[in-house]
Amino acid sequence: MRDILFQIRDIPLILPELMLAFFGMAILLTDFLLEKEQKSWNAVTAMMGVIFSGLSLWIMYPSARAGLRGFRGTIVTDQFFIFFGFIFLAATALVILLSARYLEIEGEQHGEYYALLLFATVGMMLLACGNDLIVLFIGLETMAISFYVLTGFLRRDRRSNEGALKYVLLGAFSSAILAYGFSILYGISGSTNLEDIETAVATRPATDLLVLLALATVAVGLFFKVAAVPFHQWAPDVYEGAPTPITAFVSVASKTASFALLLRLFLTVFHPIRVDWEMLVAAVAVLSMTVGNIAALTQNNVKRLLAYSSISHVGYILLGLVAGNELGLKAMAFYLLVYAFFNTGAFAIVIILRRKGLIGDELEDMNGLIERSPGAAILMLIFLLSLAGIPPTAGFIGKLLIFWALIETHHVVLAVLAVLYILPAVYYYFRIVAAMWVSKAPEGPRPRISLAQALALGISVAVTLAAGVYPEPFLRLAKYSILPFFRS
Repeated sequence: MRDILFQIRDIPLILPELMLAFFGMAILLTDFLLEKEQKSWNAVTAMMGVIFSGLSLWIMYPSARAGLRGFRGTIVTDQFFIFFGFIFLAATALVILLSARYLEIEGEQHGEYYALLLFATVGMMLLACGNDLIVLFIGLETMAISFYVLTGFLRRDRRSNEGALKYVLLGAFSSAILAYGFSILYGISGSTNLEDIETAVATRPATDLLVLLALATVAVGLFFKVAAVPFHQWAPDVYEGAPTPITAFVSVASKTASFALLLRLFLTVFHPIRVDWEMLVAAVAVLSMTVGNIAALTQNNVKRLLAYSSISHVGYILLGLVAGNELGLKAMAFYLLVYAFFNTGAFAIVIILRRKGLIGDELEDMNGLIERSPGAAILMLIFLLSLAGIPPTAGFIGKLLIFWALIETHHVVLAVLAVLYILPAVYYYFRIVAAMWVSKAPEGPRPRISLAQALALGISVAVTLAAGVYPEPFLRLAKYSILPFFRS
C-alpha cells in the first residue's frame, strides 16, 4: 500500500506526458462523431493538448533545479527535461499548424494523424526524462512506432508506403541492436538505473570488452536514430516519401529526442570511458558532414536535398559532444533549439507549394517563387541562410559556438574541417535560391498560405532571426539545460 501511495504521489512528475496522452485518446474517441468537413477540429484538440502539456512543464520549471526523481528513480525532472520538453512541444505545435490544410489537399484528414503526433511526443518526453533503461526503451519505441505509421499515412502514395516500409525494417533492426546494448549494460551492473550503471562502468577497466561491446551496440542504435553516417540510408527515402509535415517532424523532433537520449547516456553511463568514444564520435561526425554535403550537391528533390543536409547538421551537432566542455554542450543545446525552427520553416515553404496535381517538392517547383509568392521566397531565403550558417541568423551562431568549443578544447583540425564544409552547403542551398529568384515562373495558380501556416512561418522566422541577432536569451536557456551534467 505504501508503494502505491508513493507511485500516486509521483504522478505530477509525468503530468506533461499525461496531458498529451489524454488529448491523444480524446481525439481517437471523438473523431467518429465529426463530419468530414469538421475533421479540422482535431487539429484544435491536438493544439490544446500541446498547450496544456506546456503549462504543466511551466509549472514544473521552478522545481526542476532539484532534479526531482519519481517512480523509484526511473524518471527525473531536471533542467535537461524541461528544456527539451519545450522543444518537442514547439515542434509539435508547428507541425499541427502546418498539417491541417495539407491533409485537406491530400484527402487524408483523419483524427488518428493528430493522435499519433501527440503519442510520438509522449515518447520523446520519456526519452528526455528517463533515468532507467526500460523507460528509455519504451519512450524510444513509442516515438518510433508512431513515426512508422505517420510516414506511411498517405496510403494511396507509393513513395509514402515505400518510405514507411524501409523505416520499419531498418528501425526495428537498430532498435534490436540498441536493446542488445542495454542488455549488456544490465548484465554489467545488475540494474537498469543509469546512475547504478555509471557506477558499475566506472569500476571496470577502460579496456573491458563487455563495456566496449555495450558502447559499440548502443552507439550504433543511437547513430541510426539521429541519421548519422554510416547509418543514414533510411533518411532520404523516408524524408521524400512521408507527408511533408511529418518529414519536418522527423527531421527536427525525432532527431532532437534521439540526441537527448544520446546525451543522457554518453554523459552518464559512458562518461567514465569518454576516452574510448571521443574518437568514434569524431569520426562519425566527419563522415556525416562529408557524405551529407557531397550527396546533397546532386539532389533535384528538395526533400531529399534537405535530408542529406540534415545528415550534415548531425555531424556539426556531434562535434559539440566531441568538444565535451561546457561550451560544447551549450552549443549542442542551442543548435538543437534553433534548428527545430529554421529547418521546420524550410519544410513549411515546401508544404505551401502543395496543391492538387502538384506535390511541390522538386527543385523546379521553386522556379520563380519570388514572382508567385514574394513573401514565401524571402522567408525561404532566410531559412536557407540559417541552414548554411550565414549571419545574421541562428544557424550562424550555432556553428560559431561549435567552432569556438572545438578550438577551446584543441580540436583545431576538426574546427577547420567544419568551416570548410560550409562551402558545399552554400552551393546546394543557393541552387534553391537561384531557382526561386532567377528561373522563370511556371504558369499556374499562386501558392496559397493558410492562416495557420502563416502563423507557423512567422514563429519560425522570428526565432531564426532573433536567435541570430540577439542570441543571449537562447544561450541562457541552452546553458540552463546542461546544468545537471556540471553539478559538483
